[in-house]
Amino acid sequence: MTARRWVLVGTAVLVAGVAVMLVWLQWESANKVATAVSALAGLAAVGVALWAGWPAVPAGGSRVRVKKTGAATASGAGNANTGVVAKSGAVSGDLAVDRSGDAKALGEGDANSGIRLS
Repeated sequence: MTARRWVLVGTAVLVAGVAVMLVWLQWESANKVATAVSALAGLAAVGVALWAGWPAVPAGGSRVRVKKTGAATASGAGNANTGVVAKSGAVSGDLAVDRSGDAKALGEGDANSGIRLS
């Protein structure tokens, strides 16, 4: 289980625990009910904020590795790719291409056997 999931589960357990405690105390007035609901909402908000702020990608970022790919040939206006094609900024970590296969473009096609960021 990831750290983000632990934060989310911990928040749910904490909110449930506080709810049980408040029921067990048997409050007597509507004012206490409003206070209890506010306390639960506040705890849930803090938990969700922690969960949302926790990075979904490990600290070092993600790693994309392409290794020992086959050959690709494009004809006409097609694309031949034996490496990596990604949007710039879409991958926050390392990109690596090792021993990629041949990429050949015939006619107006486009070939890539390395890393292309757009």
